[in-house]
Amino acid sequence: MRDVQPLGGDEWVAAYESARTGAFRVLQKLRDEGVIKGWGLGVNKVEPLEMTLDLDEPKPDGFLLAGRYTLLDHDRALQRLLPAAEAQSVDIVVGGPYSSGILAGGQHFEYQKAPAAIVEKVERIKSLAAQHGTSIKAAALQFSLAHPAVAATIPGATRPSRIAEDVAAHAESVPAEFWTALRAEGLVAQNAPVPHA
Repeated sequence: MRDVQPLGGDEWVAAYESARTGAFRVLQKLRDEGVIKGWGLGVNKVEPLEMTLDLDEPKPDGFLLAGRYTLLDHDRALQRLLPAAEAQSVDIVVGGPYSSGILAGGQHFEYQKAPAAIVEKVERIKSLAAQHGTSIKAAALQFSLAHPAVAATIPGATRPSRIAEDVAAHAESVPAEFWTALRAEGLVAQNAPVPHA
Protein backbone atom coordinates (compact mmCIF):
# COMPACT_ATOMS: atom_id res chain seq x y z
CA MET A 1 0.00 0.00 0.00
CA ARG A 2 1.15 3.55 -0.54
CA ASP A 3 -0.06 7.10 -0.25
CA VAL A 4 -2.23 6.80 2.84
CA GLN A 5 -1.28 10.44 3.43
CA PRO A 6 -0.54 13.60 1.43
CA LEU A 7 2.71 15.52 1.93
CA GLY A 8 1.20 17.83 4.56
CA GLY A 9 -1.70 18.22 6.95
CA ASP A 10 -3.66 15.65 8.89
CA GLU A 11 -6.05 14.53 6.15
CA TRP A 12 -4.05 11.33 5.95
CA VAL A 13 -5.54 10.09 9.23
CA ALA A 14 -8.95 9.33 7.66
CA ALA A 15 -7.32 7.57 4.69
CA TYR A 16 -5.12 5.61 7.09
CA GLU A 17 -8.11 4.55 9.19
CA SER A 18 -9.95 3.36 6.08
CA ALA A 19 -6.90 1.32 5.04
CA ARG A 20 -6.42 -0.05 8.56
CA THR A 21 -9.97 -1.37 8.82
CA GLY A 22 -10.17 -2.57 5.23
CA ALA A 23 -7.08 -3.14 3.12
CA PHE A 24 -4.71 -4.03 5.98
CA ARG A 25 -6.97 -6.89 7.06
CA VAL A 26 -7.50 -8.16 3.54
CA LEU A 27 -3.76 -8.06 2.85
CA GLN A 28 -3.00 -9.94 6.07
CA LYS A 29 -5.58 -12.59 5.15
CA LEU A 30 -4.06 -12.96 1.67
CA ARG A 31 -0.60 -13.34 3.20
CA ASP A 32 -1.86 -15.88 5.76
CA GLU A 33 -3.46 -17.89 2.92
CA GLY A 34 -0.20 -17.82 0.94
CA VAL A 35 -1.64 -15.76 -1.91
CA ILE A 36 0.93 -12.99 -1.31
CA LYS A 37 4.30 -13.20 0.41
CA GLY A 38 4.04 -9.94 2.32
CA TRP A 39 2.54 -6.49 2.56
CA GLY A 40 3.35 -3.08 3.94
CA LEU A 41 2.97 0.66 3.56
CA GLY A 42 4.92 3.21 1.54
CA VAL A 43 4.77 6.76 2.93
CA ASN A 44 6.84 9.89 3.49
CA LYS A 45 5.89 10.42 7.15
CA VAL A 46 6.93 8.33 10.13
CA GLU A 47 3.60 8.66 11.96
CA PRO A 48 1.54 6.18 9.87
CA LEU A 49 4.30 3.62 10.25
CA GLU A 50 4.55 4.16 14.00
CA MET A 51 0.77 3.80 14.29
CA THR A 52 0.87 0.57 12.30
CA LEU A 53 3.59 -0.89 14.51
CA ASP A 54 1.45 -0.08 17.55
CA LEU A 55 -1.43 -2.24 16.23
CA ASP A 56 -1.97 -5.70 17.67
CA GLU A 57 -3.22 -6.87 14.28
CA PRO A 58 -2.74 -6.76 11.37
CA LYS A 59 1.05 -6.82 11.19
CA PRO A 60 2.91 -5.73 8.03
CA ASP A 61 6.12 -7.27 6.76
CA GLY A 62 7.82 -4.08 5.68
CA PHE A 63 7.60 -0.36 5.05
CA LEU A 64 8.87 2.03 2.43
CA LEU A 65 9.87 5.25 4.20
CA ALA A 66 10.57 7.99 1.67
CA GLY A 67 12.86 10.87 2.60
CA ARG A 68 12.71 10.43 6.38
CA TYR A 69 15.91 8.54 7.04
CA THR A 70 18.60 10.59 5.38
CA LEU A 71 21.63 12.58 6.48
CA LEU A 72 19.38 15.65 6.48
CA ASP A 73 16.27 14.21 8.13
CA HIS A 74 16.61 11.29 10.52
CA ASP A 75 15.93 12.41 14.10
CA ARG A 76 12.20 11.61 14.10
CA ALA A 77 12.66 8.14 12.58
CA LEU A 78 15.30 7.33 15.20
CA GLN A 79 13.02 8.21 18.12
CA ARG A 80 10.46 5.40 17.82
CA LEU A 81 10.00 4.06 14.32
CA LEU A 82 13.32 2.39 13.62
CA PRO A 83 13.75 0.87 17.10
CA ALA A 84 10.16 -0.47 17.00
CA ALA A 85 10.58 -1.85 13.47
CA GLU A 86 13.78 -3.58 14.49
CA ALA A 87 12.18 -5.03 17.64
CA GLN A 88 9.21 -6.35 15.62
CA SER A 89 11.34 -7.61 12.70
CA VAL A 90 9.58 -5.31 10.22
CA ASP A 91 11.91 -4.36 7.39
CA ILE A 92 12.34 -0.73 6.38
CA VAL A 93 13.20 0.23 2.81
CA VAL A 94 14.51 3.79 2.68
CA GLY A 95 13.35 5.74 -0.33
CA GLY A 96 15.14 8.89 -1.43
CA PRO A 97 18.38 8.69 0.55
CA TYR A 98 19.66 11.71 -1.40
CA SER A 99 16.86 13.97 -0.08
CA SER A 100 15.38 14.76 -3.51
CA GLY A 101 18.87 15.13 -4.98
CA ILE A 102 20.61 17.72 -2.78
CA LEU A 103 22.87 14.99 -1.33
CA ALA A 104 23.85 13.81 -4.82
CA GLY A 105 24.86 17.11 -6.38
CA GLY A 106 21.37 18.39 -7.16
CA GLN A 107 19.61 21.53 -5.97
CA HIS A 108 16.31 20.08 -4.75
CA PHE A 109 15.18 19.14 -1.25
CA GLU A 110 11.64 17.92 -0.54
CA TYR A 111 10.81 18.12 -4.28
CA GLN A 112 11.56 21.84 -4.55
CA LYS A 113 14.53 24.20 -4.64
CA ALA A 114 16.47 23.71 -1.41
CA PRO A 115 16.19 26.51 1.17
CA ALA A 116 19.35 28.33 2.24
CA ALA A 117 19.58 26.52 5.59
CA ILE A 118 19.61 23.12 3.87
CA VAL A 119 22.15 24.29 1.28
CA GLU A 120 24.39 25.51 4.12
CA LYS A 121 24.10 22.19 5.97
CA VAL A 122 24.88 20.25 2.80
CA GLU A 123 27.94 22.44 2.19
CA ARG A 124 29.18 21.66 5.71
CA ILE A 125 28.74 17.93 5.08
CA LYS A 126 30.45 18.20 1.68
CA SER A 127 33.38 20.02 3.27
CA LEU A 128 33.85 17.29 5.87
CA ALA A 129 33.51 14.61 3.18
CA ALA A 130 36.22 16.29 1.09
CA GLN A 131 38.49 16.57 4.14
CA HIS A 132 38.13 12.83 4.66
CA GLY A 133 38.52 11.85 1.01
CA THR A 134 34.99 10.65 0.43
CA SER A 135 31.91 11.82 -1.45
CA ILE A 136 28.70 13.13 0.05
CA LYS A 137 26.76 10.76 -2.22
CA ALA A 138 28.53 7.73 -0.75
CA ALA A 139 28.02 9.05 2.76
CA ALA A 140 24.30 9.67 2.15
CA LEU A 141 23.67 6.24 0.64
CA GLN A 142 25.68 4.32 3.21
CA PHE A 143 24.18 6.26 6.13
CA SER A 144 20.67 5.30 5.03
CA LEU A 145 21.66 1.61 5.03
CA ALA A 146 23.50 1.57 8.38
CA HIS A 147 20.53 1.18 10.71
CA PRO A 148 19.84 -2.51 11.46
CA ALA A 149 16.10 -2.04 10.74
CA VAL A 150 16.89 -0.95 7.17
CA ALA A 151 16.79 -3.80 4.66
CA ALA A 152 17.38 -1.79 1.47
CA THR A 153 17.30 1.64 -0.08
CA ILE A 154 15.84 3.04 -3.29
CA PRO A 155 18.13 5.82 -4.51
CA GLY A 156 15.79 6.89 -7.30
CA ALA A 157 17.98 7.08 -10.40
CA THR A 158 16.91 9.73 -12.91
CA ARG A 159 18.74 8.04 -15.79
CA PRO A 160 20.52 4.70 -16.35
CA SER A 161 24.03 6.08 -15.70
CA ARG A 162 22.97 6.92 -12.13
CA ILE A 163 22.69 3.23 -11.33
CA ALA A 164 26.43 2.73 -11.85
CA GLU A 165 27.06 5.83 -9.71
CA ASP A 166 24.91 4.37 -6.93
CA VAL A 167 26.77 1.05 -7.09
CA ALA A 168 30.08 2.93 -6.84
CA ALA A 169 28.77 5.06 -3.95
CA HIS A 170 27.74 1.91 -2.11
CA ALA A 171 31.20 0.38 -2.59
CA GLU A 172 33.15 3.56 -1.75
CA SER A 173 35.14 3.50 1.48
CA VAL A 174 33.88 6.12 3.92
CA PRO A 175 36.35 6.50 6.81
CA ALA A 176 35.16 6.18 10.41
CA GLU A 177 36.74 9.57 11.12
CA PHE A 178 34.21 11.19 8.78
CA TRP A 179 31.30 9.92 10.89
CA THR A 180 33.05 11.07 14.05
CA ALA A 181 33.49 14.53 12.53
CA LEU A 182 29.80 14.66 11.50
CA ARG A 183 28.78 13.88 15.07
CA ALA A 184 31.22 16.40 16.51
CA GLU A 185 29.75 19.10 14.24
CA GLY A 186 26.18 18.14 15.17
CA LEU A 187 25.40 17.13 11.57
CA VAL A 188 24.24 13.63 12.44
CA ALA A 189 22.41 12.43 15.55
CA GLN A 190 24.57 10.94 18.26
CA ASN A 191 22.37 7.82 18.37
CA ALA A 192 22.30 7.24 14.61
CA PRO A 193 24.06 4.04 13.57
CA VAL A 194 26.80 4.74 11.06
CA PRO A 195 28.60 2.39 8.67
CA HIS A 196 31.74 0.66 9.80
CA ALA A 197 34.81 1.55 7.78
